[in-house]
Amino acid sequence: MSSASSLTSFKARAIPIAGALIAVAVAVSGCKSESAPLAVAPQPVRAAAVTIAPASSTRSYTGTIKPRYESDLGFRVSGKIVERLVNVGDKVSPGMTLARLDAADFRLSLESAEAELKAAESSRKQAEADEKRYATLNRDAWVSDASYDQKKAAADEARGRVERAMRALSLARNQLAYADLIATEAGVITALPIEVGQVVTAGQLIARVARLDALEAVVAIPESRIDADRNAGAVVTLWADVGRVYAARLREVSPQADPATRTYQARYAILDPDAAIALGKTATVKLTERGVGARAELPLAAVFKDQGQPSVWLIDEATGHLTKKSVEVGAWTESSAIITGGLQSGEKIVAAGVHKLDASVPVRIVEEAQ
Repeated sequence: MSSASSLTSFKARAIPIAGALIAVAVAVSGCKSESAPLAVAPQPVRAAAVTIAPASSTRSYTGTIKPRYESDLGFRVSGKIVERLVNVGDKVSPGMTLARLDAADFRLSLESAEAELKAAESSRKQAEADEKRYATLNRDAWVSDASYDQKKAAADEARGRVERAMRALSLARNQLAYADLIATEAGVITALPIEVGQVVTAGQLIARVARLDALEAVVAIPESRIDADRNAGAVVTLWADVGRVYAARLREVSPQADPATRTYQARYAILDPDAAIALGKTATVKLTERGVGARAELPLAAVFKDQGQPSVWLIDEATGHLTKKSVEVGAWTESSAIITGGLQSGEKIVAAGVHKLDASVPVRIVEEAQ
């Protein structure tokens, strides 16, 4: 057999085989096109639950615990301090002696006043006896009316001298008592700028006593917030004990702003103080201002713009499908968006990565934001 005839015979056998292969390929391709599409894996997302709550805003200010009542005590007379009976930080009670002056001069004044009173009483007795005798003699016409009037005037002057001596004696006794500085209220000594041997004047500061039954948190409020904060609810916490929360109310606001900081000093009275609150401790005043209506607070990353309208992705937890929902934003903060309409409590939204989602791709929740 020649080579030409062999080639012809091979081509004749190869053509049917190739046709069969092509037919098989077409059949397989058709089967693939008629089968169901491949399932798309759900996309993992971070979700957040919507919580609708009454509209409110919270702010905090840092301040210091101070007493509402603080008295500066001083001697009512001048003198030299011979004894100091308390120190800074000591607790005092009413009637307790805090310091004493040298009372030698006051005792001498008291003795002099007592002697003057005795002399005045003796003179009064003599003058009253003369007045009585001259009254009898004048009635019997043994002495003139002028003589009787002189004795009567002398008796009146003697009685007045006794009155003056009694007043001088009372003053001397008071001055002797003023040599002791007595506490008038229960409290704690916060200042004591004197030492034994020091000569002080009347009214000079000797001891400062702070009452512990009325404590306040003193803070500085910016002038932009002072009007809104007047009616806000307040609680006080301590840095040293964050677990304790004390109810408080605004008692006083300074009528004038500080010229350097442009803030107003506000004093919040602690309604039920206890022993854990010490003077000078750092305190935080938390204010809550109630608004009108209800709102939800969402992470900033959960809100996106769809044709200029703020929107979020709602998650159907049963199927994992996404639904685009327009919302009303009442305000934007540094970390959240305040939603005032368009959502209901309990709904789940996508909290992050909202710009990469497609409504046709299902999702699965892998984490829930607080």
